Amino acid sequence: MAKESMKAREVKRAKTVAKYAAKRKALKEEGNYEALQKLPRNASPIRMHNRCKLTGRPKGYMRQFGISRVMFREMANKGLIPGVTKASW
Repeated sequence: MAKESMKAREVKRAKTVAKYAAKRKALKEEGNYEALQKLPRNASPIRMHNRCKLTGRPKGYMRQFGISRVMFREMANKGLIPGVTKASW
């Protein structure tokens, strides 16, 4: 499990990105890069990091499911993810 502070930091970044999205877009269209630099750093979507929705694990993230590879494997073995079966050949 990730630290709660790290999860909270990502949530805060997501809110900041959403808050400034329209303003960033308008400034980019104008080409006003000096004003863009004055926005908060966390207003840039590039600073967000994908994390597992269940555990908060930052690495091994599977974008299609929104969870880490560890949780994906556990859930798939229990049959909690529809359409996913263990391979055998």
